Amino acid sequence: MAAPIALPNPAAFARARFQAWWQSKLPFTDSVTLTQRNVYILPTRPGWMMGLTLLVLLVASINYQLSLGYLLTFLLAGSALVGMHVCHGTLRGLSMNLAAPHAQYVGATATFEVKLTNTRRAARHGIGLSVLNPQDVDIEKGRERHWAWTDVPAQGSSTVQVAFTPRRRGLHRLPTLTAETRFPLGTFRVWTVWRPAAQVLVYPAPEAHPPPLPPGEPRSGGAAAALRAQSSGEFDGVRGYRRGDPMKLVVWKKAAKDDGQGNSLVVRDTQQAQRHELWLDFAQAGSAGVEQKLSRLCAWVLLADKLSLDYGLRLPSLEVKPGSGEAHKRLCLEALAVC
Repeated sequence: MAAPIALPNPAAFARARFQAWWQSKLPFTDSVTLTQRNVYILPTRPGWMMGLTLLVLLVASINYQLSLGYLLTFLLAGSALVGMHVCHGTLRGLSMNLAAPHAQYVGATATFEVKLTNTRRAARHGIGLSVLNPQDVDIEKGRERHWAWTDVPAQGSSTVQVAFTPRRRGLHRLPTLTAETRFPLGTFRVWTVWRPAAQVLVYPAPEAHPPPLPPGEPRSGGAAAALRAQSSGEFDGVRGYRRGDPMKLVVWKKAAKDDGQGNSLVVRDTQQAQRHELWLDFAQAGSAGVEQKLSRLCAWVLLADKLSLDYGLRLPSLEVKPGSGEAHKRLCLEALAVC
């Protein structure tokens, strides 16, 4: 039996369309100062219940001419009004500045910092920040919103880390953020919406269990390089340590057998590595889809960098010449991200 077709919720659809239109009117900025123009307030469910309770108390006091009823009603109403003013003032006048996050991998949690600055002589309590629409950036649909809460001291600042999970590789803007508070009574919700201008680069997710690195390709002049190596006393397997060689390639077992004459450090260096160069080619990354190929290439780049190998990267629209080091690894990962 076929599964029933889920009909769209008209109210949710209309709300999403209105929210998208409203957010499109907000400017992109990495720093914002909250004022009456961008801070909003509405009663919470307990606030509506308190309002209904006050109405019942007022009607009962009028009907039965209860002086203490009037006193209790107006005392609670005054407390609610003061709480509304304090709640709105908790966000009003607050400055928020964002520090752009470093590049991340698809599926990994990316965090970035938001600095809250308070210029008033009174502390601000119970301020929370979160991604406005978690379903737009989280892999799992229906994931709940996670809040980061903090207090900002008087004439001081506080730093909050906001996390999200990017779903797609490439260069993307940071997700829309929201800040809110319900301090002190919880009867009113005060919030703001913020669209950061910063962008984050998302690398492909590395394959969990990639195959071994592909064999090297013949290098032009490889035979001459091998001949020079033999004439200088370097043989297949190991050679003497040179200044600048990675410590990962040192054969420590041979160094431990030093007879005290010194200069016994040797490193792994084969003629095969001298005659060939490693190319990570998109065409040799399997027969799966594009994203699976990029995921395998990403894993190969990380593995080659871990082994301190010289490697190049070939993509359909880009070629990165062989190299090594942190800068070369970052260049290859950026090429995979925007491919």
